[in-house]
Amino acid sequence: MPPRFTPKVVTANALLDGDAVWLTEDDHWSPLMSRAELITDEAHADLRLLQAKARASEIAGAYLADARLGADGPEPVHFREAFRTRGPSNYPHGKQVETPPQT
Repeated sequence: MPPRFTPKVVTANALLDGDAVWLTEDDHWSPLMSRAELITDEAHADLRLLQAKARASEIAGAYLADARLGADGPEPVHFREAFRTRGPSNYPHGKQVETPPQT
């Protein structure tokens, strides 16, 4: 029996600055995971991932990441995605300065 599908978001890295971004329901890339489209259907998730990968002039490394619905929208399930929401870790800049961390 195949495993049950769990909610996902489409994520990638912005091509020009390398920042982690998430695909919104209206086809924009957001630096905030909380604005991402939370996908609960496996076929729709596969389609959205294919659409994202076709946008190679904007992003690199698109993939589906597990997520759950939080108080402000989608939030990470795994440490890797929680880490990506905080931005680069080498010194405070970008998301670390501009927005509070998502938990």
